Amino acid sequence: MRTSIATVSLSGTLTEKLTAAARAGFDGVEIFENDLTGSPLGPEEIRERAADLGLTIDLFQPMRDIEAVPADEFARNLRRAEHKFRLMRLLGTGTVLVCSSVSPYAVDDDALAAEQLHRLAGLAQEYGVRVAYEALAWGRHVSTYEHAWRIVEAADHPALGVCLDSFHILARGSDVTGIEAIPGDRIFFLQLADAPQMALDVLQWSRHHRCFPGQGDLDVAGLVRAAVRAGYDGPLSLEVFNDVFRQADAGRTAVDARRSLTLLQESAGLTAPPAPVVPTGFAFVEIATADTARIAPLLTALGFSRTARHSGKPVDLWEQGEARILLNTDTGSHRPDPSLTAVGLESPDPAGAAARAESLLAPVLPRRRAPGDAPLDAVAAPDGTEFFFCVTDGPGDGRRSGDAGRSGWTGDFAPTPHTPAPIGITRVDHVALTQPWHHFDEATLFHRGVLGLRPHASVDLADPYGLLRSRAASNEDGTVRIALGVGASPTEDPARGGRPQHVALLTDDLVTTVRRALAAGSRLLPVPANYYDDLAAHHEFAPGELETYRELGILYDRDEKGEFRHCYTVTTGRVFFELVERGGGYDGYGARNAPVRLAAQHALAE
Repeated sequence: MRTSIATVSLSGTLTEKLTAAARAGFDGVEIFENDLTGSPLGPEEIRERAADLGLTIDLFQPMRDIEAVPADEFARNLRRAEHKFRLMRLLGTGTVLVCSSVSPYAVDDDALAAEQLHRLAGLAQEYGVRVAYEALAWGRHVSTYEHAWRIVEAADHPALGVCLDSFHILARGSDVTGIEAIPGDRIFFLQLADAPQMALDVLQWSRHHRCFPGQGDLDVAGLVRAAVRAGYDGPLSLEVFNDVFRQADAGRTAVDARRSLTLLQESAGLTAPPAPVVPTGFAFVEIATADTARIAPLLTALGFSRTARHSGKPVDLWEQGEARILLNTDTGSHRPDPSLTAVGLESPDPAGAAARAESLLAPVLPRRRAPGDAPLDAVAAPDGTEFFFCVTDGPGDGRRSGDAGRSGWTGDFAPTPHTPAPIGITRVDHVALTQPWHHFDEATLFHRGVLGLRPHASVDLADPYGLLRSRAASNEDGTVRIALGVGASPTEDPARGGRPQHVALLTDDLVTTVRRALAAGSRLLPVPANYYDDLAAHHEFAPGELETYRELGILYDRDEKGEFRHCYTVTTGRVFFELVERGGGYDGYGARNAPVRLAAQHALAE
């Protein structure tokens, strides 16, 4: 199906919005009236600019407070409408959005509303225009799509139909199956937006917190399926009011929007892009550092050994169990401090994963590769982290070999002499990536759609200087877990020197692992005594257990599925490590302990 986006969904001038929509691959746009009135270009020039970019103008919007009003008020409305119809002829668009009235002059009279909409449609028809009537969720008398359709049906004019807006419908909890009873040729337009579930006035919810499909909690795909079953064959158009999107780069937002529509069509069964290839584990985590002396002692104290060196690049492989960390000193002057820059994901089909990413407009990264190097496919996430789709190949070490006919990436590394001194770490449990504040929803969609991970519920974490938002995504068995976090302001952006990233390492016996780490010289984050006093009030422990946690700085959480023990190293550059032990079916990340960790990190930084 054709794709469209409302100019109100993007930031910038109208010409910047048109350019961004075209470059992202949209077929058309909805022109928002404010964007038109603020443009120095006349309507005919805008029409030509859109045509030059390969865009159709699918809708002009909005026309407000038209129907069910006194005769003199309606006469003024018709005059206003006729002016807009002339404008639309110059713009080259044939459909106008009319929102259900919120005017204090509107009366609760469906017959009057139908009669006046019939007259409006008759006037519109003279100008070659169709009227798409939309029920606002906060409409004065008409607030549901069923009610809007009854009025349109009673008005009985071929130039009058309904506009279905997923937010207005789903925010009220309406049953979308009723859409199938509307004749498809009377559904003139379909506007799509998602939103997180929030306990807010619906108008404020709509104006500030909409997001692209797949980034919120509404069943937008179900609504699209119902409209298509009804016979709708017009464009799928995004109309998203969002404070963040209106401040973000229009080109990047347009790409995010286009990706969301591709995934929505896949969810609704309308298209079939390359299938998701869900990663099965972490192949490696890469840390870039100008000076390995800053991070190598920490890795050594955590039981890692430098086992290999890349044959053609200044990259060392450090290993313990199935946990692998690459130290890359080819960083340039812009990365003086140790930083988490890349993640390797074990993939059953790396080429298929890369094809999926490319079809969803993820930036495919060019790689400098020698003739004998493994062909690693990589894409950039919204925060700049590079994700590699890998096959790990290492004889005699229990790792998989030769998947999908490709040689493993470890074949590019030459072994170095080393003496293993493990402390009990088995593999990478999860990585935590700090997102730029204005790309958090984009990151959620990327990790779900491009990487094939399942997003979990969003949680708020209390930091001494504000609330942080966190949302994890994982594969089904938890062998890949990525926690996305964002601060409360632009100062938390990674590019601006904000919060560090971290790598969580799994162990089967945290107490033993921590004792070994401390004995090897690890510096762990100190935990206030008040935390353990509070912990004693919440849980009962075996004799001596709580005292051990207090001695070693171990944090603890428990839910109905199991237990979670964890602790943290101090931060080095922009990286720190977490040691974790999962007991039973515990599937979380110790969120209740995050405020303690954050406060302790702030205290060390002062």
